[in-house]
Amino acid sequence: MRRSTGEKLFNIFNILYMLVMCAVMLYPYLNNIALSLNDGNDAAMGGITIFPRKWTWMNYQMIFRNSMLIRAAATSVLRVLLGTAAGLTVITGAAYAMTRRDLPGRGAFQTFLIIPMFIAGGLIPNFMLFRTLGLMNNFWLYVFIVNGGLGAFSVFNMVIVRTFFRTIPASLEESAMIDGANDLVIFARIILPLSKPVLATISLWLAVGHWNDWVTSLYYMPEKDMWTLQYILMKIVKEAEMMQRMMAESARLGMDTSRIRASTTSTTMQAATLICVTLPIILVYPFLQKYFVQGVTIGAIKE
Repeated sequence: MRRSTGEKLFNIFNILYMLVMCAVMLYPYLNNIALSLNDGNDAAMGGITIFPRKWTWMNYQMIFRNSMLIRAAATSVLRVLLGTAAGLTVITGAAYAMTRRDLPGRGAFQTFLIIPMFIAGGLIPNFMLFRTLGLMNNFWLYVFIVNGGLGAFSVFNMVIVRTFFRTIPASLEESAMIDGANDLVIFARIILPLSKPVLATISLWLAVGHWNDWVTSLYYMPEKDMWTLQYILMKIVKEAEMMQRMMAESARLGMDTSRIRASTTSTTMQAATLICVTLPIILVYPFLQKYFVQGVTIGAIKE
């Protein structure tokens, strides 16, 4: 099919526009990679673009040899795994229950669940609740909290999943019931396998929420043994004291601190820590991206 001059010009403009947008979005990240691989004192002179001027691995060596950062990374990874699994279990179970027309009081349940979306308890009631339950400085609090709020169950995510479940033909469930399957078997063997797009989407949202959350550590985890990697990154960005602690930890492990001082600064350490924090999400997202648009579109629009 021959294209008109206007279509050709539009395609050229569209391609150039997308290239510019890619450059604008990629440059800050590439710049941080270059800073993280550059000597700290040299980076302080400025002028670093997307290529290191004076290569060094000292920034990453300081991170991976620091027991506090390693422990925080392990806490963050475990939190993402358990928190995502718990959230997905609760959300899909509630969504499937809300699709059952024979559920007694289904309308009342929906109203009860939607009210907290508009009226939240706030920080102080949550703090008092968690302290009363003995969850302060408790790892399991991370499993139930996302970005400072109750995260094991999200009404918004539940509505997305419920709407997706409703697109599955009811004849499949009826056939399974005729064969003697109960609701649990139908849910596990029919509904969930057919819902991979929306499950991947919700899993990604939950995982990113858990991975990026540092507010929970700030409010409810005063002991540094329970800090997450993101909270330590925030402290590195805002506090010189954290750099001093890391230097002391490195000295305790036998590293040459004079060499570290000559090769690292707070700016290069921030860049290296930022890369370590964001890299897992960047590596995981391409495998879920093919499900992401489909899951959001079907779950949010079809009814």
